[in-house]
Amino acid sequence: MKKTLLALALLSCVAAAHAADQNDAGQLPTVVVTATRTAMPVEQTLAPVTVLTRADIERLQPQSVQDLLAGLPGVAFANAGGLGQQTSLFMRGTNSSHTLVLVDGVRIGTVGAGIPAFEQLPVEQIERIEIVRGPRSSLYGSDAIGGVIQIFTRHGQPDEALTPSVTVGVGSHRLADGQFGLSGGSHNAWFNASVGGQYTRGINACRSAAGGCFTNEPDDDGYRTYNGALSGGYRWDNGTELSASVLKSKGDIEYDGSFQNYTRRSQQVAGANLRFAVLDAWKMSLSAGQNIDRADNYLNRADLGADMQPAGHLYSRRNQASWQNDFTLAPGQLLSAGVDYQQEHADSDTAYLRTKRDNTGVFALYQGQFGPHEIQLSARHDHNQQFGNHDTGSAAYGYGFENGLKFTASYGTAFHAPTFNDLYFPPFFGFATANPDLKPEKSRTAEIGLSARPGVWNWAVNAYQTKVDDLIGYDAFFVPINVSKARIRGIEGQLGADVDGWHLRGYLTFQQPENRGEDDPNRDNLLARRPKRIARIDVDRDLGAFSIGGTVNSEGYRYDDAANLQRLGGYTTVDLRASWNFLPGWSLQGRVANVFDHRYETVRYYNQLGRTAYLTLRYSPAH
Repeated sequence: MKKTLLALALLSCVAAAHAADQNDAGQLPTVVVTATRTAMPVEQTLAPVTVLTRADIERLQPQSVQDLLAGLPGVAFANAGGLGQQTSLFMRGTNSSHTLVLVDGVRIGTVGAGIPAFEQLPVEQIERIEIVRGPRSSLYGSDAIGGVIQIFTRHGQPDEALTPSVTVGVGSHRLADGQFGLSGGSHNAWFNASVGGQYTRGINACRSAAGGCFTNEPDDDGYRTYNGALSGGYRWDNGTELSASVLKSKGDIEYDGSFQNYTRRSQQVAGANLRFAVLDAWKMSLSAGQNIDRADNYLNRADLGADMQPAGHLYSRRNQASWQNDFTLAPGQLLSAGVDYQQEHADSDTAYLRTKRDNTGVFALYQGQFGPHEIQLSARHDHNQQFGNHDTGSAAYGYGFENGLKFTASYGTAFHAPTFNDLYFPPFFGFATANPDLKPEKSRTAEIGLSARPGVWNWAVNAYQTKVDDLIGYDAFFVPINVSKARIRGIEGQLGADVDGWHLRGYLTFQQPENRGEDDPNRDNLLARRPKRIARIDVDRDLGAFSIGGTVNSEGYRYDDAANLQRLGGYTTVDLRASWNFLPGWSLQGRVANVFDHRYETVRYYNQLGRTAYLTLRYSPAH
């Protein structure tokens, strides 16, 4: 019944958008850069793309990146205990380390486990998010099996007067957050500076001593974080452009655990980019970046009245550099080629067998348009200090019909390099815990799609199959080995419109992420923590100075283990929101999440937020 209702609601969005007066359009075309590493209108991309703008973020009123992205096509999260707790993303049913995450073009994520800290990304510092689904290793190298998510931080605009922005919010569980920013620009320059923070008393992360936390700590697990961002740029009259940005967040996280239950963590992302024209038909870009992730872990046995004791640390640093050239061969034909360099370094109380490795990648992409036909061909060669050489490639074709309908087909390969934990974790009491002979996990994806953007509305449907070989699993002695395989089949749909004061969005995902290991006792089982069905509907209505809206998010059941013995039930949540623009630039926003107080888990034994309420005062003058 739930699936039927969701499908009807999704179709109603299509009908409403289609029936709307198309003369109310007038929005500028959306430009994306992540799909091809070059700027292009979203309607010309051959990859399935979802874009969230700053206007979307302010309308939806999310408290976290997970809050913002959950329910989008192919996107599923697993969270261990509410706001600020460890969060993993599973894109298109692939593993949590199979999605590449960039912040302003800089790769993020610890070198130990290879997973980015979504919970540490401040949503108020985000200007735009581009989600590209499908393999992109032929452009970006390792990790882009399920897709790429790029987060762009807030920035100023040329010729912008000095403009402040303020956000102050309160909510359930003693939530308090705030952000202050200042942006501006001249004819050639622009800048943005902002600081913010968030605090919540939290909820009890783990509900049972028999669960994964292996302890009984029935207390609230608080979370506090502080962040700051600075960005700026200068564009010369000849078109040469220099830009730079830095984002840093630092926080304290409480959770339930017997070995450690408190972490002080910081994450810093910095990058710079120089773009200029060598010739009219030759554009060059030089970029450099660094991601630093620091985690200091402690054990605070409050039940025994003991002081907080150090329980280990992991500092990871990733230095990156890129050289990219874009050649216009002819009208509608572009060749991009370049080199990426990356150095990863780990510093920990854990004595890793190796603490540093380098990777160099050489890539090329051809984009051609011939009337209604579009072609994209890409190839990349990576040389890694640990696992040697690896080649990836992709081919995509698109055909645009006269009625605006577009057909796409693509095939691509991708890979994921083993992490430092997989390769270098030291022996435990003389027993091996890592395997330096691991090979990269490899994937092959075939996909077809249909999309259209008639008038004020848009829709897209994509069907795909991904096969992953050399999946890293564990032998009888818990040593990682290339042992398993996976096959993931799925269908995704998205649609939307912004017309006559209505903002309509609908997303639907059906996927079958299966274990296909030939000698694996879990063959044909669903991969852990990935639901088969995901659906989300956003509906908002502008009413003069007021706006009202809501979101319905639904996910089917999943299993918490590879053996499919620990079933986590499906769930549906409803959020309601309203906003009042009571003065120019000033708004008062209210949101009630999980209105019906539905109890559910995405990780076994770990609680999720029930009904919560938020109130936000925002000052954001129009540019």
